[in-house]
Amino acid sequence: MAKIRVTKKFHFEMAHALYQYDGLCRNIHGHTYNMEVTLLGEIKHEEGHPKDGMVLDFGKLKKLVKDKIVSVFDHSLVVSKTYANKHKSHLSEITDRVIVFDFQPTSENMCVHFAHILQQVLPSSVSLYSIRLYETATSYAEWFAEDNK
Repeated sequence: MAKIRVTKKFHFEMAHALYQYDGLCRNIHGHTYNMEVTLLGEIKHEEGHPKDGMVLDFGKLKKLVKDKIVSVFDHSLVVSKTYANKHKSHLSEITDRVIVFDFQPTSENMCVHFAHILQQVLPSSVSLYSIRLYETATSYAEWFAEDNK
């Protein structure tokens, strides 16, 4: 059977601040994130089956990513635990959608986090091949399964 990669694109708005960063990104600021999720799998060959010819229904992939990532992070402020502890009183005043992590919310770390989320919920018939997370139109972080075995 041939292995095929399928990719779906997503976008969401998210703000973050990088604790003690030595540039402007130490301030709360937002991005329009674009994310490409690529799966690897075999094409279903089952004549008469509604999913015949597919690796995974794009609608199913869309629902998984929207439920587990986009709806959670869209229009949220993401900060590290250290940042949150230092600015606890101010954060609750400016937004009720704050996500706090043990790590610095860089594109690189967010890409790894999103990969971990998706690996937990994908059907066993496919595997996560890669995630490309654009923070700007010209800058992105990329996660590949083969690099993380």
